[in-house]
Amino acid sequence: MRETRLGSAILTALAAVLSMPLVTSCLASATENDASEAPGEVRIAVNGWVGYQASAAVLTYLLENELGYRTEHVQLDEDASWRGLDGGSVDVIVENWGHQEQMELYGPGGTGGAADGGPNGNEGIIGWYIPKYLVEEHPEIGTVKGLKKNTDLFASPQSEDKGVFLGSDPSFVTQDQGMINNFGLDLKIVYAGSEEEQISEIRERYEQEEPVLFYFYQPQWLFEDFDLVQVEFPEYVEGCEIDPEDIGCGYPEYELNKIFRKGFTEKGGDAYRFLDKWQWTNEDQNTVARMIADEGMDPEDAAAEWVADNSDVWQDWLP
Repeated sequence: MRETRLGSAILTALAAVLSMPLVTSCLASATENDASEAPGEVRIAVNGWVGYQASAAVLTYLLENELGYRTEHVQLDEDASWRGLDGGSVDVIVENWGHQEQMELYGPGGTGGAADGGPNGNEGIIGWYIPKYLVEEHPEIGTVKGLKKNTDLFASPQSEDKGVFLGSDPSFVTQDQGMINNFGLDLKIVYAGSEEEQISEIRERYEQEEPVLFYFYQPQWLFEDFDLVQVEFPEYVEGCEIDPEDIGCGYPEYELNKIFRKGFTEKGGDAYRFLDKWQWTNEDQNTVARMIADEGMDPEDAAAEWVADNSDVWQDWLP
């Protein structure tokens, strides 16, 4: 048997060599077809807030069920997502909050691994918030000048009797310490650790009508449940945040955008074309985020429900 197999192997090898030009031509053609037509895999960076997860869930559902792609969710913080794009382990960031320094490092003027994918349709707002019931009791705290005189409202032993400023995940976009420094506010930042933990603490304080001052952002489904007031700071002007330790303005407004791996823009096929066309509203995202965070739905089920109810929206995203 061994001699027979060896003889067969030699004959097979000779035949392969004799037909090499034809075989090579066929293989090249098949490879081109695989790249342009066969379903592949899309690796989506997923950052740690439920709104982002809602976007990723809907995009994943449509990529898999309408376009036949496989998807992988790569759980990363914001900075690591950019490194993933540049290193080739991530294809797309679906909700980028500014990060001009990362674009300079990894974009066309840097290593070239990342490419701006244009707006995703969401408008991003970051600010400091207080429940309306507290502002009704102390109207002056709706401005930074009035807040400065009343930081003792938020005092706690855990902040060394300074006022507590409740942060979320310390990896999120933040300039809060620089604002505290510039305006001379007697506040100490206490990070909840995650969006989920922060919302839990806000909810507890809100239901008891206790004082709470916190970092928050839109799009965010919780604004539909809570009546909140954003603290007024001097309006953002370009360059006012240049010194991160001394920031004399509020946050800018963000036109949230997509960031693609450069190679994905060139070889991503229908998956890239779909993601490139995708845009939706804050209301769309909040609808899905609420299903996940407040109603306890599995992200895939929440995405399926939104897709079933909004074909007039997502049909336009398909290539």
